[in-house]
Amino acid sequence: MRALKLFAQLSIYYLILIAGVWLVLRYFPGLREFLPIGGAEELINASGGKTNALEAVSQAAAVKSLGESLGWMGLAIAGVLLTALPVSWVYMATRTAEEYDQSLISSILILPVVVGSIVIVVQHSLALAFALGGIAGAVRFKNSLKSSGDALYILLSVGIGLSAGIGAVELALVMSFAFNYCFLALWVSDYGERQGMKRYMSDFDPNDAASVATAAAAAAAITGTTPEPPKTP
Repeated sequence: MRALKLFAQLSIYYLILIAGVWLVLRYFPGLREFLPIGGAEELINASGGKTNALEAVSQAAAVKSLGESLGWMGLAIAGVLLTALPVSWVYMATRTAEEYDQSLISSILILPVVVGSIVIVVQHSLALAFALGGIAGAVRFKNSLKSSGDALYILLSVGIGLSAGIGAVELALVMSFAFNYCFLALWVSDYGERQGMKRYMSDFDPNDAASVATAAAAAAAITGTTPEPPKTP
């Protein structure tokens, strides 16, 4: 039931998000040039080396006035949050209770915003990029991740932020979509599981006590009755 609920939640969310953007672009096509989308197409279609590709993205993300600039950046940040939010749902649903890290939830949501904002600042200036590298090298981060699986969430957050920063929110959406459904499939299938191994994702067993308690609570909420405690063998 947890997997089915998560699958339905993700599917409905993505459908509403994609349909909303499609309707806006269909009835207001003039807004496309003011939205942080299209950067992926510019990168793919750009001919020549890396410099030409980056110049194409910069031209696609260029705006004219201060108001348009602030609006573009605000929409890019909104796109970051909308694409990173379902990633946090997958983490909260699949992570084991013993290794659950609430700070990682905040990182999944805030890190893409920070990365996207930094990319917007430095994408037109090589000097700023080197300055940022020096500042980042001077700062020591003491927090260590509990698992390599957590590092995947951090990498995805960075990728989402980079995509939004270059005006390719559609690429961030694709990454979020693929990541979430891949993790959901791995969780349901228990791929790579061995008896006695240390688990990264919570045990997906419809007969375990947690699943039984969840199902009983859901049934009680529908019928209005008090759930009975699970019987011990």
